[in-house]
Amino acid sequence: MSNPDELLVAISTMVESEQSNQMSLTVVVGGAVITGRLAPEAVWRERVSEVLKDSDHLGPFADVFTAGRAERRPDGGEAPTHLHFHLARILQGSIGIPETGGMYRVAIEDVSAWTVGDFSYSDK
Repeated sequence: MSNPDELLVAISTMVESEQSNQMSLTVVVGGAVITGRLAPEAVWRERVSEVLKDSDHLGPFADVFTAGRAERRPDGGEAPTHLHFHLARILQGSIGIPETGGMYRVAIEDVSAWTVGDFSYSDK
């Protein structure tokens, strides 16, 4: 979308204000269907950082996700530009990958369609 959907921005703003982190959402981005639960950006960054810290090869990248985050939205007044998914899957046919859910960051302006809730899938 050239102009981000105002409803999607409003949902993301509520999540960012930490009024709710239970919002499930399914989006279409570049033809891919991503379904999962939204998280505030700070929580998402922290979780990604924790995962990276546990990796021998990717550990040095952990600080990229936590460094300087206070400067990004000092007053929370800026509209969010990205959705931060956790426990999310990319739907491929009848399979959701990864099976355990992943952490995805999606630019709101790139979302071409969306719906509230997450899609169930079957890996059989």
